[in-house]
Amino acid sequence: MTERPRQTASHAAPVFRFAPSPNGRLHLGHALSALLNADMASSTGGRLLLRIEDIDLTRCSQELEQAVIDDLTWLGIAFEQPVRRQSEHFPLYRAALDRLKAMDLVYPAFLTRSEVKARVSAFEREGGTWPRDPDGAPLYPKEERSLGEDERAEKLATAERHAWRLDIARAQRVVGAKLSWQETGDGPQGEIKADPAAWGDVVLWRSDAPSSYHLAVTVDDAAQGVSHVVRGLDLFHATSVHRLLQTLLGLPEPVYHHHRLILGPDGRKLSKSLDDTALSTLRAEGKTPSDIRAMVGI
Repeated sequence: MTERPRQTASHAAPVFRFAPSPNGRLHLGHALSALLNADMASSTGGRLLLRIEDIDLTRCSQELEQAVIDDLTWLGIAFEQPVRRQSEHFPLYRAALDRLKAMDLVYPAFLTRSEVKARVSAFEREGGTWPRDPDGAPLYPKEERSLGEDERAEKLATAERHAWRLDIARAQRVVGAKLSWQETGDGPQGEIKADPAAWGDVVLWRSDAPSSYHLAVTVDDAAQGVSHVVRGLDLFHATSVHRLLQTLLGLPEPVYHHHRLILGPDGRKLSKSLDDTALSTLRAEGKTPSDIRAMVGI
Protein backbone atom coordinates (compact mmCIF):
# COMPACT_ATOMS: atom_id res chain seq x y z
CA MET A 1 0.00 0.00 0.00
CA THR A 2 1.28 3.48 -0.86
CA GLU A 3 2.64 5.29 2.17
CA ARG A 4 0.43 8.11 3.31
CA PRO A 5 1.96 11.55 3.80
CA ARG A 6 2.35 12.47 7.47
CA GLN A 7 0.05 15.21 8.66
CA THR A 8 1.42 17.57 11.28
CA ALA A 9 -0.38 20.12 13.39
CA SER A 10 0.06 23.65 12.06
CA HIS A 11 -0.85 26.70 14.14
CA ALA A 12 -0.02 30.38 14.32
CA ALA A 13 1.12 29.73 17.90
CA PRO A 14 1.92 26.44 19.66
CA VAL A 15 -0.97 24.95 21.62
CA PHE A 16 -0.32 23.05 24.85
CA ARG A 17 -2.78 21.34 27.17
CA PHE A 18 -2.89 20.04 30.72
CA ALA A 19 -5.42 17.23 30.96
CA PRO A 20 -6.04 15.85 34.47
CA SER A 21 -8.79 13.46 35.56
CA PRO A 22 -10.89 14.75 38.48
CA ASN A 23 -10.91 11.42 40.32
CA GLY A 24 -8.57 12.52 43.12
CA ARG A 25 -6.44 15.40 44.34
CA LEU A 26 -3.59 16.74 42.22
CA HIS A 27 -0.15 15.78 43.55
CA LEU A 28 3.45 16.78 42.86
CA GLY A 29 3.57 14.74 39.65
CA HIS A 30 0.62 16.69 38.28
CA ALA A 31 2.28 19.92 39.38
CA LEU A 32 5.38 19.08 37.36
CA SER A 33 3.32 18.40 34.24
CA ALA A 34 1.12 21.47 34.63
CA LEU A 35 4.09 23.76 35.29
CA LEU A 36 6.05 22.38 32.33
CA ASN A 37 3.08 22.94 30.03
CA ALA A 38 2.63 26.48 31.33
CA ASP A 39 6.34 27.32 31.10
CA MET A 40 6.68 25.89 27.58
CA ALA A 41 3.58 27.73 26.41
CA SER A 42 4.94 30.98 27.88
CA SER A 43 8.44 30.58 26.44
CA THR A 44 7.15 29.87 22.92
CA GLY A 45 4.39 32.47 22.86
CA GLY A 46 1.90 29.62 22.82
CA ARG A 47 -1.52 28.94 24.28
CA LEU A 48 -2.35 26.77 27.31
CA LEU A 49 -5.60 24.82 27.49
CA LEU A 50 -7.15 22.90 30.37
CA ARG A 51 -9.01 19.69 29.55
CA ILE A 52 -10.92 17.79 32.22
CA GLU A 53 -10.72 14.09 31.36
CA ASP A 54 -13.86 12.88 33.10
CA ILE A 55 -15.02 9.96 30.98
CA ASP A 56 -15.09 7.82 34.14
CA LEU A 57 -18.41 9.12 35.40
CA THR A 58 -18.38 6.90 38.49
CA ARG A 59 -15.10 8.24 39.93
CA CYS A 60 -14.96 11.82 38.68
CA SER A 61 -16.87 14.61 40.40
CA GLN A 62 -17.52 18.34 40.15
CA GLU A 63 -16.02 18.78 43.61
CA LEU A 64 -12.72 17.25 42.50
CA GLU A 65 -12.81 19.26 39.26
CA GLN A 66 -13.08 22.45 41.29
CA ALA A 67 -10.18 21.26 43.46
CA VAL A 68 -8.09 20.85 40.30
CA ILE A 69 -8.87 24.40 39.22
CA ASP A 70 -8.16 25.74 42.72
CA ASP A 71 -4.75 24.02 42.75
CA LEU A 72 -3.81 25.35 39.34
CA THR A 73 -4.92 28.86 40.27
CA TRP A 74 -2.83 28.68 43.45
CA LEU A 75 0.20 27.60 41.40
CA GLY A 76 -0.28 30.70 39.25
CA ILE A 77 -1.18 28.77 36.09
CA ALA A 78 -3.58 30.59 33.78
CA PHE A 79 -5.41 28.69 31.06
CA GLU A 80 -7.82 29.66 28.33
CA GLN A 81 -11.57 29.52 28.74
CA PRO A 82 -13.77 27.65 28.27
CA VAL A 83 -12.45 24.51 29.93
CA ARG A 84 -13.09 21.40 27.84
CA ARG A 85 -14.79 18.49 29.60
CA GLN A 86 -14.77 15.09 27.97
CA SER A 87 -18.18 14.32 29.46
CA GLU A 88 -19.64 17.00 27.17
CA HIS A 89 -18.27 15.41 23.98
CA PHE A 90 -19.29 11.75 24.03
CA PRO A 91 -21.03 12.06 20.60
CA LEU A 92 -17.70 13.16 19.07
CA TYR A 93 -15.95 10.03 20.36
CA ARG A 94 -18.85 7.89 19.20
CA ALA A 95 -18.56 9.36 15.70
CA ALA A 96 -14.86 8.42 15.63
CA LEU A 97 -15.71 4.88 16.73
CA ASP A 98 -18.39 4.66 14.05
CA ARG A 99 -15.82 5.67 11.42
CA LEU A 100 -13.57 2.84 12.54
CA LYS A 101 -16.53 0.45 12.51
CA ALA A 102 -17.31 1.47 8.93
CA MET A 103 -13.69 0.62 8.07
CA ASP A 104 -14.20 -2.81 9.69
CA LEU A 105 -11.36 -2.14 12.12
CA VAL A 106 -13.13 -2.75 15.44
CA TYR A 107 -15.00 -5.70 16.87
CA PRO A 108 -17.17 -6.39 19.92
CA ALA A 109 -15.29 -8.18 22.71
CA PHE A 110 -17.21 -10.11 25.36
CA LEU A 111 -14.65 -11.58 27.75
CA THR A 112 -14.59 -9.99 31.21
CA ARG A 113 -11.36 -9.08 32.96
CA SER A 114 -11.78 -12.04 35.31
CA GLU A 115 -12.29 -14.40 32.36
CA VAL A 116 -9.14 -13.13 30.66
CA LYS A 117 -7.22 -13.39 33.93
CA ALA A 118 -8.38 -16.99 34.43
CA ARG A 119 -7.40 -17.94 30.89
CA VAL A 120 -3.97 -16.38 31.25
CA SER A 121 -3.38 -18.05 34.61
CA ALA A 122 -4.34 -21.47 33.23
CA PHE A 123 -2.09 -20.99 30.20
CA GLU A 124 0.89 -19.99 32.31
CA ARG A 125 0.35 -22.81 34.81
CA GLU A 126 0.95 -25.13 31.86
CA GLY A 127 4.31 -23.47 31.27
CA GLY A 128 3.35 -21.01 28.55
CA THR A 129 4.18 -17.32 28.45
CA TRP A 130 1.23 -15.07 27.67
CA PRO A 131 2.17 -11.88 25.77
CA ARG A 132 1.87 -8.64 27.75
CA ASP A 133 1.68 -4.98 26.83
CA PRO A 134 4.31 -2.37 27.83
CA ASP A 135 2.47 -1.82 31.13
CA GLY A 136 2.62 -5.53 31.93
CA ALA A 137 -1.05 -6.34 31.36
CA PRO A 138 -1.84 -9.51 29.37
CA LEU A 139 -2.95 -8.96 25.78
CA TYR A 140 -6.56 -9.73 24.96
CA PRO A 141 -7.17 -13.10 23.24
CA LYS A 142 -7.55 -12.86 19.46
CA GLU A 143 -10.31 -15.31 18.56
CA GLU A 144 -13.19 -12.81 18.71
CA ARG A 145 -11.65 -10.90 15.80
CA SER A 146 -12.94 -13.57 13.45
CA LEU A 147 -16.44 -14.31 14.78
CA GLY A 148 -19.02 -14.71 12.02
CA GLU A 149 -21.75 -12.10 11.61
CA ASP A 150 -24.48 -14.36 12.98
CA GLU A 151 -22.50 -15.39 16.06
CA ARG A 152 -21.46 -11.81 16.69
CA ALA A 153 -25.05 -10.58 16.39
CA GLU A 154 -26.27 -13.27 18.76
CA LYS A 155 -23.66 -12.36 21.36
CA LEU A 156 -24.48 -8.67 21.04
CA ALA A 157 -28.13 -9.44 21.64
CA THR A 158 -27.58 -11.68 24.66
CA ALA A 159 -24.37 -10.52 26.37
CA GLU A 160 -24.75 -8.51 29.54
CA ARG A 161 -22.00 -6.14 28.41
CA HIS A 162 -19.25 -5.84 25.84
CA ALA A 163 -16.44 -3.56 24.71
CA TRP A 164 -15.29 -2.47 21.25
CA ARG A 165 -11.65 -3.28 20.55
CA LEU A 166 -9.38 -2.17 17.74
CA ASP A 167 -8.14 -4.98 15.52
CA ILE A 168 -4.50 -3.92 15.64
CA ALA A 169 -3.31 -6.30 12.92
CA ARG A 170 -5.96 -5.17 10.44
CA ALA A 171 -5.49 -1.50 11.34
CA GLN A 172 -1.77 -1.71 10.67
CA ARG A 173 -2.43 -3.33 7.30
CA VAL A 174 -4.75 -0.46 6.40
CA VAL A 175 -2.20 2.17 7.42
CA GLY A 176 0.60 0.40 5.62
CA ALA A 177 3.18 3.06 6.44
CA LYS A 178 5.67 2.72 9.24
CA LEU A 179 4.47 4.94 12.08
CA SER A 180 6.66 7.22 14.18
CA TRP A 181 6.48 10.43 16.18
CA GLN A 182 8.71 13.38 16.98
CA GLU A 183 9.89 13.33 20.60
CA THR A 184 11.61 16.12 22.55
CA GLY A 185 11.27 14.81 26.12
CA ASP A 186 13.41 13.36 28.88
CA GLY A 187 13.68 9.87 27.39
CA PRO A 188 14.68 8.95 23.82
CA GLN A 189 14.48 11.92 21.47
CA GLY A 190 14.08 12.52 17.77
CA GLU A 191 11.99 10.31 15.49
CA ILE A 192 10.62 7.41 17.54
CA LYS A 193 9.33 4.28 15.85
CA ALA A 194 5.77 3.48 16.90
CA ASP A 195 4.85 -0.09 17.82
CA PRO A 196 1.08 -0.25 18.36
CA ALA A 197 1.08 -4.05 18.03
CA ALA A 198 2.79 -4.21 21.44
CA TRP A 199 -0.54 -3.22 23.00
CA GLY A 200 -2.66 -5.85 21.29
CA ASP A 201 -6.32 -5.10 20.55
CA VAL A 202 -6.84 -2.06 22.77
CA VAL A 203 -10.27 -1.08 24.09
CA LEU A 204 -11.82 1.93 22.38
CA TRP A 205 -15.28 1.81 23.97
CA ARG A 206 -16.58 0.17 27.12
CA SER A 207 -20.07 -0.60 28.36
CA ASP A 208 -19.28 1.12 31.66
CA ALA A 209 -17.51 4.14 30.15
CA PRO A 210 -18.50 5.96 26.96
CA SER A 211 -15.12 5.90 25.17
CA SER A 212 -11.64 4.92 26.29
CA TYR A 213 -8.63 7.06 27.14
CA HIS A 214 -6.90 6.19 23.86
CA LEU A 215 -9.79 7.23 21.65
CA ALA A 216 -10.89 10.29 23.63
CA VAL A 217 -7.44 11.80 24.04
CA THR A 218 -6.65 11.37 20.34
CA VAL A 219 -9.91 12.97 19.23
CA ASP A 220 -9.63 15.77 21.79
CA ASP A 221 -6.08 16.75 20.86
CA ALA A 222 -7.17 17.14 17.25
CA ALA A 223 -10.41 18.95 18.13
CA GLN A 224 -8.53 21.43 20.32
CA GLY A 225 -5.73 21.99 17.81
CA VAL A 226 -3.07 20.78 20.25
CA SER A 227 0.34 21.03 18.62
CA HIS A 228 2.52 19.93 21.57
CA VAL A 229 1.59 17.11 23.93
CA VAL A 230 3.57 17.41 27.18
CA ARG A 231 2.92 14.51 29.58
CA GLY A 232 4.68 11.94 31.75
CA LEU A 233 7.01 9.19 30.56
CA ASP A 234 4.47 6.63 31.79
CA LEU A 235 2.52 7.43 28.59
CA PHE A 236 5.53 7.26 26.25
CA HIS A 237 4.66 3.84 24.78
CA ALA A 238 0.93 4.62 24.57
CA THR A 239 1.82 7.20 21.92
CA SER A 240 2.14 4.29 19.48
CA VAL A 241 -1.61 3.66 19.76
CA HIS A 242 -2.41 7.36 19.44
CA ARG A 243 -0.30 7.69 16.28
CA LEU A 244 -2.15 4.73 14.78
CA LEU A 245 -5.54 6.25 15.58
CA GLN A 246 -4.45 9.66 14.26
CA THR A 247 -3.42 8.09 10.98
CA LEU A 248 -6.59 5.99 10.64
CA LEU A 249 -8.84 8.99 11.36
CA GLY A 250 -6.83 11.48 9.29
CA LEU A 251 -5.95 13.66 12.29
CA PRO A 252 -2.92 15.94 12.70
CA GLU A 253 0.21 14.72 14.49
CA PRO A 254 1.42 16.76 17.46
CA VAL A 255 4.99 16.94 18.70
CA TYR A 256 5.41 14.90 21.90
CA HIS A 257 7.41 15.71 25.01
CA HIS A 258 7.33 12.98 27.66
CA HIS A 259 8.82 14.29 30.88
CA ARG A 260 10.39 12.57 33.87
CA LEU A 261 8.14 11.30 36.65
CA ILE A 262 8.05 12.28 40.30
CA LEU A 263 8.53 9.06 42.24
CA GLY A 264 7.47 8.11 45.74
CA PRO A 265 9.62 6.50 48.46
CA ASP A 266 8.90 3.07 46.97
CA GLY A 267 10.32 4.12 43.59
CA ARG A 268 6.92 4.12 41.90
CA LYS A 269 5.16 7.09 40.31
CA LEU A 270 2.97 9.06 42.67
CA SER A 271 -0.63 8.03 43.21
CA LYS A 272 -3.63 10.19 44.03
CA SER A 273 -4.11 7.96 47.06
CA LEU A 274 -0.89 9.34 48.62
CA ASP A 275 -2.29 12.35 50.41
CA ASP A 276 1.10 13.55 51.68
CA THR A 277 2.04 14.69 48.17
CA ALA A 278 -1.34 16.26 47.38
CA LEU A 279 -1.03 19.95 46.53
CA SER A 280 -3.92 20.80 48.85
CA THR A 281 -2.10 19.10 51.75
CA LEU A 282 1.17 20.84 50.99
CA ARG A 283 -0.61 24.17 50.72
CA ALA A 284 -2.26 23.60 54.12
CA GLU A 285 1.20 22.89 55.55
CA GLY A 286 2.35 26.33 54.45
CA LYS A 287 4.16 25.47 51.22
CA THR A 288 4.22 28.17 48.53
CA PRO A 289 4.08 27.84 44.74
CA SER A 290 7.83 28.54 44.71
CA ASP A 291 8.32 25.67 47.14
CA ILE A 292 6.40 23.37 44.80
CA ARG A 293 8.60 24.39 41.88
CA ALA A 294 11.67 23.56 43.92
CA MET A 295 10.19 20.23 45.07
CA VAL A 296 9.60 19.12 41.47
CA GLY A 297 12.97 20.37 40.26
CA ILE A 298 11.93 23.37 38.18
